Amino acid sequence: MIRQIKKEEIPECVNVIKDSFLTVASEFGITQENAPRYVAFATTDERLLWQFNEGRSMFAYFNNDKKIIGYYSLEKQGNSECELNNLCVLNDFRHKGIGKELLHHAFIHAKDSGCKQMNIGITEENVKLKNWYASFGFIHIGIKKFDFFPFTSGYMKKEL
Repeated sequence: MIRQIKKEEIPECVNVIKDSFLTVASEFGITQENAPRYVAFATTDERLLWQFNEGRSMFAYFNNDKKIIGYYSLEKQGNSECELNNLCVLNDFRHKGIGKELLHHAFIHAKDSGCKQMNIGITEENVKLKNWYASFGFIHIGIKKFDFFPFTSGYMKKEL
C-alpha cells in the first residue's frame, strides 16, 4: 500500500532512505568521509521534517506488517515541473516491482498536481539505475561534477 506519510512517520522514512542509499554508496565507494552531503549520510529527521512542513508531497510504501519499505517525495518546481527525490526501496524488498509501483504512483500524483514534466538527479555512474529510469520514458539531459561528490551527478527528465 502506498500513502502519504504522517509527521510521526518521518524517523522511519529517514531510516529507509539511509539504508536504501547505503547499498548504492557501498557499490560506488561513496563514504561519509568523501561525500558527507550524499543522501545516505545527509538525510536527517530535521531535514525531512522541514520538507514535510514546506508542503512537499511525501509517500511511503507499506508492507503487510505496516512497516515502511519504500519512499519517495516530489518537489514542485516552476514551469509545471516537479523533481522526484529519494525514490528508494529497502534492499531486502527490491526486484519485486515496488520501485515500479512507487514510480507510477509518482507519475499519477505529479500529473494530478499539475506537473507536466518530472526531473530526477542520479549518480551518473549507476548505469543500471539510469537504464531503469530510461525504461519508463526518462531521457538523459546532462551531467554535472560537484567538488563535494566523488561521482558525477546525472540528470534526466520525463514529459508527463
